[in-house]
Amino acid sequence: MIPPAEAPAARPAPAPRPLPSPGPAQPVPATPNPPLAASPAPESATTAVEAGVVRGPEYNELGVAPEQATAALKAFRLSCPALLRRTDASGLTQGGEWAESCAAAASWPDRDAGNFFSRYFGTVQVGAGSAFVTGYYEPEIAASRTRRPGYEIPIYRRPADLIDVDLGLFSDALKGKKIRGRVEGSNFVPYYDRAAIEAGALANRGLELAWAADAAEFFFLQVQGSGRLRLPDGSVMRIGYDSQNGRDYVGIGKLLRDRGELQPGQASMQGILDYLRADPVRGAAVMNENPSWVFFRELTGPGPLGALGVPVTGRVSLAADPKYVPLGAPVFLSLDRAEPNGLWIAQDTGGAIKGANRFDSFWGAGDRARAIAGGMAARGSALLLLPRASVARLTGR
Repeated sequence: MIPPAEAPAARPAPAPRPLPSPGPAQPVPATPNPPLAASPAPESATTAVEAGVVRGPEYNELGVAPEQATAALKAFRLSCPALLRRTDASGLTQGGEWAESCAAAASWPDRDAGNFFSRYFGTVQVGAGSAFVTGYYEPEIAASRTRRPGYEIPIYRRPADLIDVDLGLFSDALKGKKIRGRVEGSNFVPYYDRAAIEAGALANRGLELAWAADAAEFFFLQVQGSGRLRLPDGSVMRIGYDSQNGRDYVGIGKLLRDRGELQPGQASMQGILDYLRADPVRGAAVMNENPSWVFFRELTGPGPLGALGVPVTGRVSLAADPKYVPLGAPVFLSLDRAEPNGLWIAQDTGGAIKGANRFDSFWGAGDRARAIAGGMAARGSALLLLPRASVARLTGR
Protein backbone atom coordinates (compact mmCIF):
# COMPACT_ATOMS: atom_id res chain seq x y z
CA MET A 1 0.00 0.00 0.00
CA ILE A 2 1.28 3.49 -0.84
CA PRO A 3 1.08 5.70 2.26
CA PRO A 4 -0.75 9.03 1.99
CA ALA A 5 1.31 12.19 1.86
CA GLU A 6 0.04 13.11 5.32
CA ALA A 7 -0.69 10.29 7.75
CA PRO A 8 -4.26 10.25 9.06
CA ALA A 9 -4.91 10.63 12.76
CA ALA A 10 -6.54 7.22 12.93
CA ARG A 11 -6.68 4.23 10.67
CA PRO A 12 -9.96 4.31 8.73
CA ALA A 13 -12.38 1.47 9.13
CA PRO A 14 -12.04 -1.14 6.38
CA ALA A 15 -14.55 -0.94 3.57
CA PRO A 16 -17.09 -3.71 3.27
CA ARG A 17 -15.84 -6.66 1.23
CA PRO A 18 -17.87 -9.21 -0.66
CA LEU A 19 -19.15 -11.98 1.59
CA PRO A 20 -16.60 -14.74 2.25
CA SER A 21 -16.52 -17.16 -0.63
CA PRO A 22 -16.61 -20.91 -0.23
CA GLY A 23 -13.39 -22.87 0.00
CA PRO A 24 -12.22 -25.17 -2.78
CA ALA A 25 -14.88 -27.38 -4.31
CA GLN A 26 -14.73 -31.06 -3.41
CA PRO A 27 -12.87 -32.71 -6.31
CA VAL A 28 -14.73 -35.22 -8.46
CA PRO A 29 -12.17 -37.99 -9.10
CA ALA A 30 -11.62 -39.47 -12.55
CA THR A 31 -9.23 -41.92 -14.19
CA PRO A 32 -7.12 -40.13 -16.80
CA ASN A 33 -5.92 -41.62 -20.06
CA PRO A 34 -2.20 -42.39 -19.79
CA PRO A 35 0.15 -40.36 -21.98
CA LEU A 36 1.19 -41.94 -25.27
CA ALA A 37 4.59 -43.60 -25.45
CA ALA A 38 7.15 -41.02 -26.51
CA SER A 39 10.89 -40.50 -26.64
CA PRO A 40 12.25 -38.24 -23.87
CA ALA A 41 12.33 -34.60 -24.87
CA PRO A 42 15.84 -33.14 -25.23
CA GLU A 43 16.88 -31.10 -22.21
CA SER A 44 17.63 -28.21 -24.56
CA ALA A 45 14.05 -28.10 -25.90
CA THR A 46 12.36 -24.71 -25.53
CA THR A 47 9.44 -25.17 -27.95
CA ALA A 48 6.92 -27.88 -28.77
CA VAL A 49 8.54 -28.79 -32.06
CA GLU A 50 11.89 -29.20 -30.29
CA ALA A 51 10.28 -31.34 -27.58
CA GLY A 52 8.86 -33.63 -30.24
CA VAL A 53 5.33 -34.78 -30.99
CA VAL A 54 3.53 -38.12 -31.24
CA ARG A 55 0.42 -38.62 -33.35
CA GLY A 56 -2.65 -39.22 -31.21
CA PRO A 57 -6.05 -40.87 -31.74
CA GLU A 58 -8.80 -39.54 -33.97
CA TYR A 59 -11.16 -36.97 -32.50
CA ASN A 60 -14.09 -39.42 -32.53
CA GLU A 61 -12.18 -41.67 -30.13
CA LEU A 62 -11.87 -38.95 -27.48
CA GLY A 63 -15.47 -39.08 -26.25
CA VAL A 64 -16.06 -35.32 -26.22
CA ALA A 65 -19.57 -34.40 -25.06
CA PRO A 66 -21.64 -32.57 -27.74
CA GLU A 67 -22.16 -29.51 -25.53
CA GLN A 68 -18.39 -29.22 -24.97
CA ALA A 69 -17.76 -29.43 -28.71
CA THR A 70 -20.35 -26.70 -29.37
CA ALA A 71 -18.82 -24.34 -26.79
CA ALA A 72 -15.32 -25.04 -28.13
CA LEU A 73 -16.38 -24.33 -31.72
CA LYS A 74 -17.80 -20.95 -30.68
CA ALA A 75 -14.55 -20.06 -28.91
CA PHE A 76 -12.41 -21.33 -31.79
CA ARG A 77 -14.42 -19.25 -34.27
CA LEU A 78 -13.86 -16.17 -32.11
CA SER A 79 -10.10 -16.88 -31.95
CA CYS A 80 -9.58 -17.40 -35.67
CA PRO A 81 -8.81 -13.79 -36.72
CA ALA A 82 -6.00 -13.59 -34.14
CA LEU A 83 -4.89 -17.15 -34.85
CA LEU A 84 -4.46 -16.40 -38.53
CA ARG A 85 -2.43 -13.24 -37.83
CA ARG A 86 -0.03 -14.69 -35.28
CA THR A 87 3.30 -16.37 -35.90
CA ASP A 88 3.20 -19.71 -34.10
CA ALA A 89 6.03 -19.62 -31.54
CA SER A 90 5.60 -23.35 -30.82
CA GLY A 91 6.79 -24.31 -34.32
CA LEU A 92 3.90 -26.75 -34.69
CA THR A 93 1.96 -24.93 -37.40
CA GLN A 94 3.07 -22.95 -40.41
CA GLY A 95 1.79 -20.43 -42.92
CA GLY A 96 -1.85 -20.89 -43.82
CA GLU A 97 -2.40 -24.27 -42.18
CA TRP A 98 -5.22 -22.83 -40.04
CA ALA A 99 -6.95 -21.13 -42.97
CA GLU A 100 -9.14 -24.07 -44.03
CA SER A 101 -10.54 -24.82 -40.57
CA CYS A 102 -11.08 -21.13 -39.77
CA ALA A 103 -12.93 -20.58 -43.05
CA ALA A 104 -15.15 -23.57 -42.33
CA ALA A 105 -15.78 -22.53 -38.72
CA ALA A 106 -17.30 -19.22 -39.82
CA SER A 107 -20.47 -20.92 -41.11
CA TRP A 108 -20.35 -24.38 -39.53
CA PRO A 109 -23.54 -25.17 -37.53
CA ASP A 110 -22.87 -25.12 -33.80
CA ARG A 111 -25.05 -28.18 -33.25
CA ASP A 112 -22.73 -30.19 -35.54
CA ALA A 113 -19.50 -29.13 -33.82
CA GLY A 114 -18.26 -32.70 -33.29
CA ASN A 115 -18.13 -33.33 -37.02
CA PHE A 116 -16.26 -30.05 -37.51
CA PHE A 117 -13.42 -31.08 -35.20
CA SER A 118 -13.41 -34.62 -36.60
CA ARG A 119 -13.10 -33.40 -40.18
CA TYR A 120 -10.47 -30.68 -39.84
CA PHE A 121 -8.23 -31.78 -36.95
CA GLY A 122 -5.86 -34.51 -35.96
CA THR A 123 -4.32 -34.87 -32.52
CA VAL A 124 -0.74 -34.82 -31.28
CA GLN A 125 0.94 -35.19 -27.92
CA VAL A 126 3.78 -32.79 -27.14
CA GLY A 127 6.77 -34.36 -25.41
CA ALA A 128 5.92 -36.77 -22.60
CA GLY A 129 2.28 -35.63 -22.57
CA SER A 130 2.02 -35.53 -18.76
CA ALA A 131 -0.31 -32.64 -18.01
CA PHE A 132 -0.71 -30.46 -14.93
CA VAL A 133 -3.73 -28.15 -14.80
CA THR A 134 -4.63 -25.42 -12.32
CA GLY A 135 -7.59 -23.04 -12.40
CA TYR A 136 -8.36 -19.33 -12.53
CA TYR A 137 -11.51 -17.24 -12.49
CA GLU A 138 -12.73 -13.64 -12.69
CA PRO A 139 -12.68 -12.36 -9.10
CA GLU A 140 -14.76 -9.56 -7.66
CA ILE A 141 -13.31 -7.28 -5.01
CA ALA A 142 -14.39 -4.08 -3.27
CA ALA A 143 -12.87 -0.92 -4.77
CA SER A 144 -13.49 2.75 -5.48
CA ARG A 145 -12.69 4.91 -8.48
CA THR A 146 -11.32 7.53 -6.07
CA ARG A 147 -9.22 7.20 -2.95
CA ARG A 148 -11.33 7.37 0.22
CA PRO A 149 -11.22 5.92 3.75
CA GLY A 150 -11.16 2.15 3.52
CA TYR A 151 -10.01 2.16 -0.10
CA GLU A 152 -6.25 2.71 0.03
CA ILE A 153 -4.68 0.11 -2.29
CA PRO A 154 -3.78 1.61 -5.70
CA ILE A 155 -4.71 -0.27 -8.87
CA TYR A 156 -2.38 1.09 -11.54
CA ARG A 157 -2.75 1.47 -15.28
CA ARG A 158 0.30 0.78 -17.45
CA PRO A 159 3.05 3.42 -16.96
CA ALA A 160 4.40 5.18 -20.03
CA ASP A 161 8.00 4.38 -19.03
CA LEU A 162 7.44 0.60 -19.11
CA ILE A 163 9.16 -0.50 -22.32
CA ASP A 164 8.89 -3.85 -24.16
CA VAL A 165 12.04 -4.97 -25.97
CA ASP A 166 12.10 -7.69 -28.62
CA LEU A 167 15.62 -9.08 -28.29
CA GLY A 168 15.28 -10.89 -31.61
CA LEU A 169 15.65 -7.51 -33.32
CA PHE A 170 19.22 -7.37 -32.03
CA SER A 171 20.37 -10.96 -32.53
CA ASP A 172 19.03 -14.02 -34.34
CA ALA A 173 20.24 -16.08 -31.38
CA LEU A 174 17.73 -14.21 -29.20
CA LYS A 175 14.80 -14.62 -31.57
CA GLY A 176 11.54 -15.06 -29.66
CA LYS A 177 12.91 -13.61 -26.42
CA LYS A 178 11.45 -10.42 -24.97
CA ILE A 179 12.11 -8.36 -21.86
CA ARG A 180 10.48 -5.38 -20.13
CA GLY A 181 12.18 -2.58 -18.29
CA ARG A 182 12.73 1.18 -18.16
CA VAL A 183 15.39 3.69 -19.15
CA GLU A 184 17.48 5.14 -16.35
CA GLY A 185 19.95 7.68 -17.67
CA SER A 186 21.64 5.92 -20.56
CA ASN A 187 20.93 2.42 -19.23
CA PHE A 188 18.04 0.02 -19.71
CA VAL A 189 17.23 -1.48 -16.31
CA PRO A 190 14.60 -3.84 -14.85
CA TYR A 191 11.28 -2.21 -14.01
CA TYR A 192 10.29 -1.60 -10.39
CA ASP A 193 9.43 -4.80 -8.54
CA ARG A 194 6.41 -5.32 -6.28
CA ALA A 195 8.20 -4.13 -3.14
CA ALA A 196 9.27 -0.88 -4.81
CA ILE A 197 5.81 -0.27 -6.21
CA GLU A 198 4.23 -0.96 -2.82
CA ALA A 199 6.70 1.51 -1.30
CA GLY A 200 5.51 4.26 -3.63
CA ALA A 201 7.66 4.06 -6.79
CA LEU A 202 4.62 4.93 -8.94
CA ALA A 203 2.86 7.29 -6.53
CA ASN A 204 1.77 10.78 -7.58
CA ARG A 205 2.01 10.03 -11.30
CA GLY A 206 -1.71 9.92 -12.02
CA LEU A 207 -1.62 6.20 -12.81
CA GLU A 208 -4.31 5.12 -10.36
CA LEU A 209 -7.19 3.45 -12.18
CA ALA A 210 -9.01 2.71 -8.91
CA TRP A 211 -8.36 1.95 -5.24
CA ALA A 212 -8.95 -1.48 -3.67
CA ALA A 213 -10.16 -2.15 -0.13
CA ASP A 214 -8.15 -5.29 0.63
CA ALA A 215 -4.48 -5.86 -0.27
CA ALA A 216 -4.71 -9.66 -0.24
CA GLU A 217 -7.81 -9.72 -2.45
CA PHE A 218 -6.12 -7.37 -4.92
CA PHE A 219 -2.99 -9.56 -4.89
CA PHE A 220 -5.09 -12.50 -6.07
CA LEU A 221 -6.86 -10.37 -8.65
CA GLN A 222 -3.42 -9.65 -10.09
CA VAL A 223 -2.70 -13.38 -10.16
CA GLN A 224 -5.96 -13.96 -12.06
CA GLY A 225 -5.17 -11.11 -14.49
CA SER A 226 -8.65 -9.58 -14.69
CA GLY A 227 -11.62 -8.99 -12.46
CA ARG A 228 -14.62 -7.00 -11.33
CA LEU A 229 -14.49 -4.07 -8.95
CA ARG A 230 -17.60 -3.69 -6.80
CA LEU A 231 -17.86 0.06 -6.26
CA PRO A 232 -19.35 1.73 -3.16
CA ASP A 233 -22.60 2.52 -4.98
CA GLY A 234 -23.04 -1.13 -5.93
CA SER A 235 -22.07 -0.74 -9.58
CA VAL A 236 -19.35 -2.85 -11.19
CA MET A 237 -16.19 -1.70 -12.96
CA ARG A 238 -14.47 -4.41 -15.01
CA ILE A 239 -10.69 -4.34 -15.45
CA GLY A 240 -8.38 -6.41 -17.58
CA TYR A 241 -4.67 -7.10 -17.94
CA ASP A 242 -2.75 -4.31 -19.68
CA SER A 243 0.85 -5.33 -18.98
CA GLN A 244 3.21 -6.65 -16.33
CA ASN A 245 6.44 -5.27 -14.90
CA GLY A 246 8.65 -7.92 -16.51
CA ARG A 247 9.61 -9.56 -13.22
CA ASP A 248 9.30 -13.32 -12.84
CA TYR A 249 6.19 -14.61 -11.12
CA VAL A 250 6.80 -16.40 -7.80
CA GLY A 251 3.98 -18.51 -6.38
CA ILE A 252 3.69 -17.67 -2.68
CA GLY A 253 1.65 -20.80 -2.00
CA LYS A 254 4.65 -22.98 -2.82
CA LEU A 255 6.93 -20.77 -0.73
CA LEU A 256 4.65 -21.16 2.29
CA ARG A 257 4.31 -24.91 1.79
CA ASP A 258 8.07 -25.35 1.47
CA ARG A 259 8.57 -23.44 4.73
CA GLY A 260 5.97 -25.50 6.54
CA GLU A 261 3.83 -22.42 7.21
CA LEU A 262 0.88 -24.00 5.39
CA GLN A 263 -0.08 -27.58 6.08
CA PRO A 264 -1.40 -30.01 3.46
CA GLY A 265 -4.87 -28.92 2.49
CA GLN A 266 -4.27 -25.29 3.51
CA ALA A 267 -2.54 -24.19 0.30
CA SER A 268 -5.79 -23.35 -1.49
CA MET A 269 -6.47 -19.75 -2.45
CA GLN A 270 -8.75 -19.32 0.57
CA GLY A 271 -6.11 -20.84 2.88
CA ILE A 272 -3.47 -18.43 1.58
CA LEU A 273 -5.87 -15.49 1.96
CA ASP A 274 -6.51 -16.48 5.57
CA TYR A 275 -2.74 -16.65 6.19
CA LEU A 276 -2.11 -13.21 4.63
CA ARG A 277 -4.89 -11.56 6.62
CA ALA A 278 -3.99 -13.14 9.96
CA ASP A 279 -0.94 -10.85 10.24
CA PRO A 280 -1.03 -7.98 7.68
CA VAL A 281 2.63 -7.06 8.20
CA ARG A 282 3.78 -10.65 7.68
CA GLY A 283 1.31 -10.97 4.79
CA ALA A 284 2.68 -7.88 3.03
CA ALA A 285 6.22 -9.25 3.33
CA VAL A 286 5.17 -12.58 1.83
CA MET A 287 3.34 -10.93 -1.07
CA ASN A 288 6.46 -8.87 -1.83
CA GLU A 289 8.37 -12.11 -2.37
CA ASN A 290 6.47 -12.29 -5.65
CA PRO A 291 8.15 -9.41 -7.54
CA SER A 292 5.64 -9.53 -10.40
CA TRP A 293 3.12 -6.67 -10.66
CA VAL A 294 0.21 -6.51 -13.11
CA PHE A 295 -1.14 -3.30 -14.64
CA PHE A 296 -4.77 -2.96 -15.69
CA ARG A 297 -7.12 -1.06 -17.96
CA GLU A 298 -10.85 -0.57 -17.70
CA LEU A 299 -12.92 -2.89 -19.86
CA THR A 300 -16.08 -1.42 -21.33
CA GLY A 301 -16.88 -4.18 -23.85
CA PRO A 302 -17.10 -7.96 -23.52
CA GLY A 303 -14.57 -9.63 -21.34
CA PRO A 304 -12.45 -10.58 -19.58
CA LEU A 305 -9.96 -10.61 -22.42
CA GLY A 306 -7.29 -13.26 -22.84
CA ALA A 307 -3.89 -12.97 -24.48
CA LEU A 308 -5.47 -13.29 -27.94
CA GLY A 309 -7.43 -10.12 -27.29
CA VAL A 310 -10.79 -11.93 -27.34
CA PRO A 311 -13.12 -12.65 -24.42
CA VAL A 312 -12.38 -15.83 -22.49
CA THR A 313 -15.23 -18.17 -21.57
CA GLY A 314 -15.72 -20.18 -18.41
CA ARG A 315 -15.13 -23.94 -18.82
CA VAL A 316 -13.89 -23.34 -22.37
CA SER A 317 -10.76 -21.15 -22.28
CA LEU A 318 -7.29 -22.35 -21.27
CA ALA A 319 -4.13 -20.44 -20.52
CA ALA A 320 -1.09 -22.12 -22.08
CA ASP A 321 2.54 -21.47 -22.90
CA PRO A 322 2.59 -20.23 -26.53
CA LYS A 323 5.99 -21.85 -27.02
CA TYR A 324 4.25 -25.21 -26.66
CA VAL A 325 0.67 -24.54 -27.75
CA PRO A 326 -0.48 -22.35 -30.67
CA LEU A 327 -2.82 -19.82 -29.08
CA GLY A 328 -6.28 -20.49 -30.50
CA ALA A 329 -5.74 -24.25 -30.80
CA PRO A 330 -8.15 -26.79 -29.27
CA VAL A 331 -6.79 -28.91 -26.40
CA PHE A 332 -8.19 -32.18 -25.06
CA LEU A 333 -7.57 -32.90 -21.38
CA SER A 334 -7.88 -36.24 -19.61
CA LEU A 335 -7.15 -35.73 -15.91
CA ASP A 336 -7.57 -37.25 -12.47
CA ARG A 337 -10.28 -34.68 -11.72
CA ALA A 338 -13.49 -34.89 -13.74
CA GLU A 339 -14.50 -31.20 -13.91
CA PRO A 340 -11.81 -30.07 -16.39
CA ASN A 341 -11.89 -33.19 -18.58
CA GLY A 342 -12.77 -32.66 -22.23
CA LEU A 343 -12.25 -30.06 -24.95
CA TRP A 344 -10.89 -26.54 -24.38
CA ILE A 345 -9.47 -23.70 -26.50
CA ALA A 346 -6.09 -22.13 -25.67
CA GLN A 347 -6.90 -18.41 -25.57
CA ASP A 348 -4.72 -17.03 -22.79
CA THR A 349 -1.29 -17.10 -21.16
CA GLY A 350 -0.06 -16.75 -17.59
CA GLY A 351 3.13 -15.86 -15.74
CA ALA A 352 3.21 -19.26 -14.02
CA ILE A 353 2.08 -21.25 -17.07
CA LYS A 354 5.35 -22.38 -18.58
CA GLY A 355 6.39 -25.50 -20.43
CA ALA A 356 4.79 -28.39 -22.27
CA ASN A 357 1.40 -29.65 -21.07
CA ARG A 358 1.04 -27.00 -18.37
CA PHE A 359 -2.37 -25.33 -18.45
CA ASP A 360 -4.58 -23.00 -16.41
CA SER A 361 -8.32 -23.58 -16.83
CA PHE A 362 -10.72 -20.62 -16.74
CA TRP A 363 -14.01 -21.08 -14.84
CA GLY A 364 -15.79 -17.72 -15.21
CA ALA A 365 -17.08 -15.56 -12.36
CA GLY A 366 -18.99 -16.13 -9.14
CA ASP A 367 -18.72 -18.32 -6.07
CA ARG A 368 -18.81 -21.64 -7.92
CA ALA A 369 -16.07 -20.53 -10.32
CA ARG A 370 -13.94 -19.37 -7.38
CA ALA A 371 -14.52 -22.63 -5.49
CA ILE A 372 -13.49 -24.82 -8.44
CA ALA A 373 -10.58 -22.67 -9.61
CA GLY A 374 -9.22 -22.10 -6.11
CA GLY A 375 -8.54 -25.77 -5.50
CA MET A 376 -7.81 -26.96 -9.03
CA ALA A 377 -4.66 -29.10 -9.28
CA ALA A 378 -5.26 -31.94 -11.71
CA ARG A 379 -2.83 -34.30 -13.42
CA GLY A 380 -3.15 -36.57 -16.41
CA SER A 381 -2.55 -36.27 -20.15
CA ALA A 382 -3.12 -33.68 -22.86
CA LEU A 383 -3.55 -33.74 -26.63
CA LEU A 384 -3.44 -30.78 -29.01
CA LEU A 385 -5.84 -30.63 -31.94
CA LEU A 386 -4.00 -29.28 -34.98
CA PRO A 387 -4.94 -28.89 -38.65
CA ARG A 388 -4.55 -32.19 -40.48
CA ALA A 389 -1.88 -30.69 -42.75
CA SER A 390 0.19 -29.78 -39.66
CA VAL A 391 -0.19 -33.27 -38.16
CA ALA A 392 0.85 -34.91 -41.43
CA ARG A 393 3.90 -32.68 -41.74
CA LEU A 394 4.95 -33.24 -38.12
CA THR A 395 4.40 -37.00 -37.97
CA GLY A 396 4.96 -38.02 -41.56
CA ARG A 397 1.47 -39.46 -41.95
